[in-house]
Parts: sequence; C-alpha cells; structure tokens
Amino acid sequence: MKAEHTEAVWLTEDTEFTLAQLAELAGTSETEVRELVEYGALAPVDPDAPAWIFNGRCLLTVRTACRLRVSFDLEPHGVALIVSLLERIQGLESQIGSLRAQLPQRR
Repeated sequence: MKAEHTEAVWLTEDTEFTLAQLAELAGTSETEVRELVEYGALAPVDPDAPAWIFNGRCLLTVRTACRLRVSFDLEPHGVALIVSLLERIQGLESQIGSLRAQLPQRR
C-alpha cells in the first residue's frame, strides 16, 4: 500500500498555478480550462505569455464551472456565460455591501 503525502495550502489571490496544476487541482482537463479562457470566463495573469499562469481565484472559478457543467450537462460556452454572470453578481453584491457600509447608521 502506497502512502500519499498531502499538504494543506492557503488559497489566496497571490497563489499561482500553471495550466496543468490548475486542471489537476480542479479535477478537469487542460482542454476544458483552455475553453474557459477562450470563452472569457477565466483569464491567465498574462494571456500573451507562452506558459499561462493563473491566480488562486481561478481555481474556484474552474471548480464552479466543472460543477455547473456536470450538474446541468452544459456546453462550454454555456458554462462560461453562467460563470461570468455569477462573478458579475458577486462583484455587484460586494459594491452594494461597500456602499451600505458608508451610509449613516439608522437608529
């Protein structure tokens, strides 16, 4: 029986992954990750670099995309659209929270 070594790592925006690492950690193929980039749902740190590097947030995005694809049997462009809309909603909710924090407190 082979013992496997696992190590916990904090996931932050500063965490970086290669294309292969991202695909492996997300449990998907490099082709699917490339499709998410192609459809605009995912962006490498430098899209023009010969070897793409992704930040830590991308791992969550790819995992979400994989769950959506499997759960709803979606095509890659459909998954990319939903992921983009979910991220837009999260951004808007964050902005609303910031604006609410600036309002005077009601009594």
